[in-house]
Amino acid sequence: MWSLGFLLTRIFFSFQSRLPGIKVKYLLVVWLGIFVGSWVAYMHYSSYSELCRGHICRMIISNLGDQPSLAALVGRIIAMADVNRDGKVSLAEAKSVWALLQLNEFLLMLSLHEKEHTSKLLGHCGDLFVTEKIPHTSLYGVDVPPFLQSLLPSVVHQIIHQWFAPAWPRRAKIAIGLLEFVEEIFHGTYGNFYICETGFKNVGYNDKYDFKMVNLRKVATEMTIRGFLKGRHCEQNVDCTYGKDCTATCDKLLKQCKSEVVQPNLAKVCGLLQDYLLYGAPLELREDLQKQLRTCMTLSGLASQMEVHHSLVLNNLKTLLWKKISNTKYS
Repeated sequence: MWSLGFLLTRIFFSFQSRLPGIKVKYLLVVWLGIFVGSWVAYMHYSSYSELCRGHICRMIISNLGDQPSLAALVGRIIAMADVNRDGKVSLAEAKSVWALLQLNEFLLMLSLHEKEHTSKLLGHCGDLFVTEKIPHTSLYGVDVPPFLQSLLPSVVHQIIHQWFAPAWPRRAKIAIGLLEFVEEIFHGTYGNFYICETGFKNVGYNDKYDFKMVNLRKVATEMTIRGFLKGRHCEQNVDCTYGKDCTATCDKLLKQCKSEVVQPNLAKVCGLLQDYLLYGAPLELREDLQKQLRTCMTLSGLASQMEVHHSLVLNNLKTLLWKKISNTKYS
């Protein structure tokens, strides 16, 4: 700021020496006006929350889309950024929250903060944040050590998982939580979200066997995926894959990816739950459960065109599991 004042002073004396006909008092008034006005504007906008709000709005729109409920989310972010609770967002506070919002995981955590199936934000400092601990970071509660994974055949992996997995009623409760999470992020408050790596290591549960999404970095917004696919060259469908398994179709004629993901979250989750739920399932439930999981796994098509069918399959599966464990010590 003082360098600006020095520059203006140089300009003032330059004009005085070159244009002696201009009255000095008028130049002095102009110089003082510019200097004071610049200083007031700097002090005003360095702590003006609306400036920060504008930047945040634009940033959140290129990730979540232009949702009607974004004003509430932006308001919550501004309130969170105001660490000293003085009703303003200082330049330092704005820089901190801006750095945090560049982390996709943090933005998704804020977007899904009302959901019980994601970790709660405990605190933040600079561009670092702390969340609650999830005791079990695998759907099976335990995983094969990395140095043994490549040495053991898949059958041995499956046996180890079955040995250490929770009792079936508790697995059913965890599965219900996972299905609820899929329901929450399907056309939710802030748009549509996709799970782009539906592995058992990315989902877990707490000590009460309530489902928790372990790795939000594997979840992407519809806008993010559309941005990735837009104009992308492709030869086959696999070229139109975001993450590990969010795949769109390839227009073979135009050699470009289409913008809609083909396989919905529910179909991928049911594929994950097939072995998890069928092993040890009650005999009277097994046939119906297998049938519903098979139907669920075949779901495909654009999400916007299958909302009713999606909800029907999801609710049928949830109801089947809940009836079996309700009014028991596992519910």
